[in-house]
Amino acid sequence: MNYKIISKYIKDLKFEIPNSKVYFLLSKNISNYKINIDIKSNQIKEKIIEVQTTLSLNPTKSDFEKINIKITHASVVEIKSSKISKKDLEEIILINVPEEIYREIRQTFVFLFEKSGYKEIKIDKNVDFRKLYSQRVIQ
Repeated sequence: MNYKIISKYIKDLKFEIPNSKVYFLLSKNISNYKINIDIKSNQIKEKIIEVQTTLSLNPTKSDFEKINIKITHASVVEIKSSKISKKDLEEIILINVPEEIYREIRQTFVFLFEKSGYKEIKIDKNVDFRKLYSQRVIQ
């Protein structure tokens, strides 16, 4: 393995339900949202990068009051190899690290919904980050 996650934390968390009407209509309107995953990275210092993986719900329609749900999980990653190709670095950032931490983000996401009274929230247990990466390269 060319890298090691040396630290991880929730960097940002938004779980906003604007009012009771939106809360009670959420079961009906949840199908008007899609789950979005966004991955960004920042170099902290040589061989240390921060990978930010964001999981959010984005509305597909605009004709209803919306909830604002977004979790950004940061992973501080140490690159162990002294010489690493750009492609290998991209794969660490866009595939390997998100695969390792996705379960934790998903658990937090589901926990927040369950504690708000929604037991039937459905979110994929697994995401094929390699497939998403391949699709990104093709575009």
